[in-house]
Amino acid sequence: MLMPAKTKYRKRMKGRHRGQATQGNSLSFGNIALQATDRGFLSSRQIEAARRAISRSLKRAGKLWIRVFPDKPITQRPAETRMGHGKGSVEYYVCVIKPGRIIFELGGVSDHAAAEAFKLASFKLPFSTTVISRDF
Repeated sequence: MLMPAKTKYRKRMKGRHRGQATQGNSLSFGNIALQATDRGFLSSRQIEAARRAISRSLKRAGKLWIRVFPDKPITQRPAETRMGHGKGSVEYYVCVIKPGRIIFELGGVSDHAAAEAFKLASFKLPFSTTVISRDF
């Protein structure tokens, strides 16, 4: 699973994720991409599940770029613990996704095959997505 090797601070506040994506919102590497149209958190498990769905659908043809990385720690308290013992320990890492963010890019495959692979991958993601291409 994806996670940062080292972070400056172990725990982080939740913060807000309002507005549109200003970074990572255009095609950079491939010809067709999966773009988020909604906002949310994307965990490393969800990224891996979507990556597997894409690679199995394409039978490992073409080149896949993952444009997101989970670097935000999410903490959880143990079950049935009382209040007042501080913040919980880090359980997993997520990536903050805003509308317009490119999640995956594909190159070297036909648009039809890539769109079908992205459709299978979108079922693994917790927000709505759309497929964009350089042709449009």
